[in-house]
Amino acid sequence: MARRKSLAAQLLQVYQDRQKARAAEAKRVEAEQARHARTAERDAAARVKEDARKEREAAQAWSRAQKEKQARQSAESRRAEQIVRDLEKRDAARAKERELKRRADAREQAAALRRAKQDVVESLRREAAGRTAAVEERLGVLASVLRVRPGALAGLRLETKQAFGEGDLEGFAVAVEGALSSVDYPEGLGGARRVAFAPEARELVVEIELPGQAVVPSVSQYRFKASAPPVVVPQPRKEAESRSLYRDLVARLALRAIDEAFAVTPPALVGQVAFNGKVRAKDRATGKPIEPCLVSVRVSREVFGELVLDEPELDPVASLHHLEAIVSQHPYDLEPVRPVVTFDLSRYKIAPERDVVAGLDSRPDLVAMDPIEFEHLIRRLFEKIGLKSWVTQASRDDGIDAVAVNEEPLIGGLCIIQAKRTKNVVSAETVRSVAGIVNDKGASKGIVVTTAWFGKASWDFAPRNRVELIDGRHLKALLQEHLGIDALIGLPKIPPNWQIRDLS
Repeated sequence: MARRKSLAAQLLQVYQDRQKARAAEAKRVEAEQARHARTAERDAAARVKEDARKEREAAQAWSRAQKEKQARQSAESRRAEQIVRDLEKRDAARAKERELKRRADAREQAAALRRAKQDVVESLRREAAGRTAAVEERLGVLASVLRVRPGALAGLRLETKQAFGEGDLEGFAVAVEGALSSVDYPEGLGGARRVAFAPEARELVVEIELPGQAVVPSVSQYRFKASAPPVVVPQPRKEAESRSLYRDLVARLALRAIDEAFAVTPPALVGQVAFNGKVRAKDRATGKPIEPCLVSVRVSREVFGELVLDEPELDPVASLHHLEAIVSQHPYDLEPVRPVVTFDLSRYKIAPERDVVAGLDSRPDLVAMDPIEFEHLIRRLFEKIGLKSWVTQASRDDGIDAVAVNEEPLIGGLCIIQAKRTKNVVSAETVRSVAGIVNDKGASKGIVVTTAWFGKASWDFAPRNRVELIDGRHLKALLQEHLGIDALIGLPKIPPNWQIRDLS
């Protein structure tokens, strides 16, 4: 039993030893494993540390690379920005230079434009002044046409006298016509001259072509107008001024033509001149050619010689009135007058017409007279009575035939005149119309003169309204008293309260 325990103890001991050995081995293995594990861990940690180091180094390298890259990029960016700034500076400098040049060019262009505008303005001002000066010069020529006359006409007189000495009357008229046509006139004023000669009366008949109304400048001046664009604007002449200038020019040309006719003819051959001034024009109503006579006069050499034509204050219109010329009251409107004499130009034979007074028949019939002739007869009558400044109206809308002035200081004044060349009674409405015009015009009186008679209503109305009535028999008596004309009144019947002697 003891041996058996001992074996068992041995076996147990062996077993235990084996177990111990196994435990020691296991422990050793475990220690080895632990060591290996620690080694592995150390290796792993070392590797991790190395990897971390490497990663740190890689990160640092990457960071350095990134920094270097960023530095390079920053440097490149700075260089690019600097380049951009340099380019921008150059562009700005160039733009500034271009802008300065543009502004300088603009200033130069503006200055050039201003100079051009100033040149245009100055040119237009000079043009306006020049054209105005031309108009004034033309007016000066028109005003001096009578005063500035050729003085060497004695040679022409010798030529005309020689032509007459050869016994050729037609040749004498041709020579006078040639002499008058050879006299120099300003442009537009020297119209055709036609001449006829009546040796038995020692009368030279001269007919000249007067210039039309267009000879008077229709513009009074030219002025510069600062508009857009600037222009030269004509200033139209007032119609009243144009009419006055034309009337004055017609009178000057008439007096000059008469003066030249006397100058180129011997006094022994020509004692008087019968003058007609006509205008070639178109009738505005029909468009047909017309040749109205604007001035007509018969004047002797002695009477004409009393005029001082060189006197600057001479009024040519008044001179014609002094010569008792028949002058159109409205020459600008081509209102004609009846010439004192007409002649056949193709044969140079004078055919005297009746003068307004001296040329009337010894017993003229007032009713049968030409209207213009009757008007001038009435004018001569009232002028003989004492009325002055006779002016026929251009328009008959007011019913006025003429306006005259009585120069007597106490009873004088403006007179409204209406003449009725009729065979019938003058209506009371006509007399009332004249009274209304007297009041409207502020005239001192009105005169209605007729070849016929007035009714009772007119005779009652007239004295109360500053109207004087002159019937046919009163007119007949006035003509006899003041002009020495024993007139007839060819009425178809004897008016009330008249006698046969009142007509004949």
